[in-house]
Order: sequence, then structure tokens, then C-alpha cells
Amino acid sequence: MKPQIHPDYHEITVVMTDGTQFKTRSTMGKAGDTLRLDIDPKTHPAWTGQQRMLDTGGQVAKFNKRFAGIGIKAGPTTGEKAAAPKADAPAKAAAKK
Repeated sequence: MKPQIHPDYHEITVVMTDGTQFKTRSTMGKAGDTLRLDIDPKTHPAWTGQQRMLDTGGQVAKFNKRFAGIGIKAGPTTGEKAAAPKADAPAKAAAKK
């Protein structure tokens, strides 16, 4: 290897989302630094097979707030009830003919 062109390769500590730790070698930071993971193989849907919304730092809430007024409302949202069709609507249509 040429001297002075490669980053320092040293030992760091990685902390998983459940608090477990392990040591590995990396070029990240300085020797002895700690890398805290937000997503790891124990929580990511690609490894767990479970689909769930990962909202890191409220990003989904920020997105929903920012783009709430854009688009056409296609139907009732969660928590709202759909308007029930009126029972006498066919009778009114027949009366108009």
C-alpha cells in the first residue's frame, strides 16, 4: 500500500438497537468511537419479514404535515366513516323519468 493515501483502520464499538454491543474494525471516526445503529438486522423488514412503518426522528409525520393539502381525497381516511348511500335515491331517480 502507498503511504499517506489510505484512511486509518481502527477498532470501534457498534451498539445495536436492543443495546447489544460488539467491536469491529472500521475507517469511521477515531479509534474507540461508538456507532449507534437506528436500524439493524434485528429490526429491519428486509431481515425480519415484518412490514412496519419506521419513523426515524418524526420524518413520516413531517412528510404528512408538509404534503397534507396536495392531491385529491380519494375516500374516507382512517377513523372516518363512509357516508351511507341514501335508501330513497333509486326511487327519486325513477320518479324523474
